[in-house]
Amino acid sequence: MNLKIALLPGDGIGPEVSAQAVKCLQAVADTFGHQFKFTEAIVGAKAIDKTGNPLPDATLQLCKDSDAVLFGAIGDPKYDNDPNAKIRPEQGLLKLRKELGLFCNIRPVKVFPSLIDKSPLKKKNIRGTDFVIYRELIGGIYFGEKNLSKDGTVASDLCTYSEAEISRIAHLAFKEAKTRKKKLTLVDKANVLESSRLWRKVVSKIGESYPEITLEFLFIDNAAMQLILNPSQFDVILTGNMFGDILSDEGSAIGGSIGLLPSASVGENNALFEPIHGSYPLAKDKDIANPIASILSAAMLLDHFNLDEESRAVVIAVLKSMKNEIVTPDLDKNSKYGTNYVGDFISGNIKESDEHLTINRENIWLGKSTII
Repeated sequence: MNLKIALLPGDGIGPEVSAQAVKCLQAVADTFGHQFKFTEAIVGAKAIDKTGNPLPDATLQLCKDSDAVLFGAIGDPKYDNDPNAKIRPEQGLLKLRKELGLFCNIRPVKVFPSLIDKSPLKKKNIRGTDFVIYRELIGGIYFGEKNLSKDGTVASDLCTYSEAEISRIAHLAFKEAKTRKKKLTLVDKANVLESSRLWRKVVSKIGESYPEITLEFLFIDNAAMQLILNPSQFDVILTGNMFGDILSDEGSAIGGSIGLLPSASVGENNALFEPIHGSYPLAKDKDIANPIASILSAAMLLDHFNLDEESRAVVIAVLKSMKNEIVTPDLDKNSKYGTNYVGDFISGNIKESDEHLTINRENIWLGKSTII
C-alpha cells in the first residue's frame, strides 16, 4: 500500500514523540512492503511565530491532499499564560478538525496489566478496564458563537447541536459497541442543558435500531466519579465535545500516564491520528517524553486502512517494551531509557512473524496476549 501522510509535529514534545511514531511506521513499511511518504508542515505556536497563523493555508492544503494526518501536540506557555492573546495555537487544531470534517474522535482507555502498579488508583478498581470514548469533535460549545462585552466583563459561549450531528456519531458508537461488550453509555447533562436533552432523545431513538446493545445514561458529574470508582464498568462512552475532552483526559490517569493514550479523529473523507497528551513544554528536548501514545496512534492509523497485521506488529512491539521495562521515566522513575531509545526499541521489534499472526487482535488491545 502507498500512503501519503501529512506530518504535523507541532510544539513542545510533539516533534520528539511523533518522530518515534514515524520510525515505527517506516519499520512497518520496510517489513511489510508498503510505501509511506511523509510530508512535514508547521502548525500551532511554531506556525504563529513564522506566519502569524496557527494553521497556515499550505498546512491545511497538505492535510486535505494526504491520505492521513499524523499529529504531534500543540501549545506554548507564552499563549497559555496570556489571557489577552487574540491568536492561540489551539485555534489551529480546532480549525483543522472543522476543515477536514473530523466529527468523530475515538479515544481508547485501557489498563495494561504489566503497568497496573503505575496507576494512582487501587488495582482492584481498575483491573480489566478497557473502554473507548466516542467524542463528537466539531460541534458544541467549542465551536459555538462566542461573545465578549465591550468592557470585557461579560463573556458567553453558545453550545449548539443538531440532530444530524448527534446521529452520525451515535451510529458509529453503536456499531463499535456491537464489536465489543455490547454496552453503550451516553454521558450528558440532560437535567440542566437543552442540548443534552436533544442528545438523549436522538440517541434513544437510534438505540431502537440496535436492540442487542444495552444503552445507559449518566450525567457528566456522575460519569466523572464512576471513572475513578469503577472504570471497568464502561465499554463504549458516547458524549459531546467538551464532556469528551474532560473524560478522556481523566481516563488517562487510570492507566498511570497520559503518555499511553492514542486517538483517532475521523470524518467522511479524512482522518487524523494523535496522542491525547499536550505539548508538555517542561519536557521539551529533554528526551524524557513518553512516545507510546504517539506510536499507538500510528497503530490506529494502520487499523484505519485495514492493515490489521501491521497494526498488531506495532502493538506487540509496544507490549514487549513494557514487559521488558523499557519505558520512559513517567512509567518508571528509575528508568534509564529516554524517548528516542524507547522508540528505537519498539521500531526495532516490529517484525513479521508467526507469533503475532496467530494472536487475536482484540486480545492484544485488551492486554490478554501471552506476550505480557
